Amino acid sequence: MDSIDIPAYAQTLVSFWSEASTYLAQPWTFYQILIVAVCYAIGWLISRKVEPWLEARARTIKGKPGLLRVIVAVMRRTHWIIFLILLSLIRLVTLELTWPSRTYLMALALALGWAWLAISVSSRIIHNRTISRLIALAVFSYVALGILELRPEAAAFLEQMAIQLGDLRISALFVLRTVVITAGFLWIANLVGNFFDSRINTIEDLSPSFRVLAGKVIKISLIVVAGMMALSSTGIDLTALTVFSGAVGVGLGFGLQKVVSNFISGVIILMDRSIKPGDTIALGDTFGWIRELRARFVSVITRDGREYLIPNEDFITQKVVNWSFSDKLVRLDVDFGVAYDSDPHEVTRLAISAASSVDRVLSHRAPVCWMTGFGASSLDFRLRFWISDPQAGLTNVRGKVLIAMWDIFKENGVNIPFPHREIIMRTPVEVVSRDAPEAE
Repeated sequence: MDSIDIPAYAQTLVSFWSEASTYLAQPWTFYQILIVAVCYAIGWLISRKVEPWLEARARTIKGKPGLLRVIVAVMRRTHWIIFLILLSLIRLVTLELTWPSRTYLMALALALGWAWLAISVSSRIIHNRTISRLIALAVFSYVALGILELRPEAAAFLEQMAIQLGDLRISALFVLRTVVITAGFLWIANLVGNFFDSRINTIEDLSPSFRVLAGKVIKISLIVVAGMMALSSTGIDLTALTVFSGAVGVGLGFGLQKVVSNFISGVIILMDRSIKPGDTIALGDTFGWIRELRARFVSVITRDGREYLIPNEDFITQKVVNWSFSDKLVRLDVDFGVAYDSDPHEVTRLAISAASSVDRVLSHRAPVCWMTGFGASSLDFRLRFWISDPQAGLTNVRGKVLIAMWDIFKENGVNIPFPHREIIMRTPVEVVSRDAPEAE
């Protein structure tokens, strides 16, 4: 790390503290500090009564969550607003009664206070509270240094803290500037990408898979362009990082092999349109419908409310059953058996009638029932019917059909047998009762 110019900064600090000590020794300085403290205390006391009432009135706004978030952010800073208004009025009165130099500290407090109020409120447009606070603190630090006229000294101090990597000199100021510019470009790219993505999703003429693919391509392209623009804006020579980026690329290639594989698999899925949001699929033991396609995984919701995040690679390398690939018509089979004394023709008619009585069973593709064999204890049949909403579940519709068959068989005297066995003994067996008296 480069050496820091201590004498230069020592002189700056000595000069700063000398001027500050001289200013603090004046009586009016203490008067201004007291005025600022009293105004803040009064603002805090008044806000304890006013803020809950204002926030309750603001929350009556319906249908505009973005506007409500900003209004509530303003209401929760009522003490700052009252404090700044009081301090502004007192400063105006003081200017009429004495010299302007005796209101310097109040003017400084007003400038810093209004800056913090505006920055903290405007940063609430960012939903993530932690990121919002970090951005607000960073912007306020920059503005405060400008108000205090300390930006050149701060920039010089950060520039002195540097390390040398060959021909590339990396200072704390360079890193800070790079992070801020890159974050800004990426945020704008993400914001624009979300805007185009929402617009594309409103186009009904495009297929769901193409809409997802187009949105992801636009987002990724904007992020790549934003990253390159950010590096160019910070003055980084990309050719100087060729060897370093090559070594890092090889390491990332091995370490992120699965991530890249899932990403490429996701692109392939979107291009061949093998699955799309809303499709009902079965993959291994997982049965459900697709809620969302992501760059790394597919979100599948099952009938019991569980959401599985399945890697895209599994949809390429494993056997996937798409119940709604070409259409949503699905045929289901129900196997059953009746007693041998039943009329097969009557059983077939009753089974078809039972299936047709269920709401989800399609009528334009009528159910059929076939006798499939002579079982050990029953006449075996297979009932087939069609549904058009597999995402609503398969077990439940089978259960409704079975209950309807049970009811109609019971009404018409058709018995459903249960297994039984006859045992024939080749040699006589003597049966002795334990309670019988013994022969004399």
